[in-house]
Amino acid sequence: MINWIPYPTTLAGLTVDLISLDKSHFTELQLLSTDKKIWQHYIYDGSNPETFYATLEAALVEREAGNQFPFVIFHKADNRLIGGTRFMDIQPKHKKLEIGSTWLYPEYWGSVVNLECKLLLLTYCFETLSARRVQLKTDENNVRSRKAIEKIGGQFEGILRNDMVRDNNTRRNSALYSIIAEEWSERKKVLMTLLQDKTTAGRRV
Repeated sequence: MINWIPYPTTLAGLTVDLISLDKSHFTELQLLSTDKKIWQHYIYDGSNPETFYATLEAALVEREAGNQFPFVIFHKADNRLIGGTRFMDIQPKHKKLEIGSTWLYPEYWGSVVNLECKLLLLTYCFETLSARRVQLKTDENNVRSRKAIEKIGGQFEGILRNDMVRDNNTRRNSALYSIIAEEWSERKKVLMTLLQDKTTAGRRV
């Protein structure tokens, strides 16, 4: 079977490049992952090295199966890795997939990085893969993430009750959002304006 997204794939931006994850990235990523606040709304605690390495290994297995495609986020000016993101729930037959598992070293929260990552990922989905639907999910209690998704034009579709089981055996409800192909042109304009405004404002990039 030929996977929908070829490996390796790099998505190049102005501030960051999204580079296909491989094992050579594991150590550098783990050193960034030790701050517990990064993982507050995840179903696992990535600050635990064993847990973190297991999630990376699983991501590579899922890529081979064609179900996910993980990236590392490389900050060009700072010449360092600063986090990760990935395509998930990849369904080429139905021309849909999910953007998720995005995490950043806290120093880069509130910068242009997340906006540029979303622009790179969504542009690839709609303009290279010709996807019809891209979805985004987050913990229903993750207000910061939900506001960020809504700001770029994600359409709220509802709460998925008991969607996931956390490592501590509690259950997570997920807020579900989507962008569809017919909306992409307008959503892209919004994203590019937000990105330009943040850059012009002189925020850290």
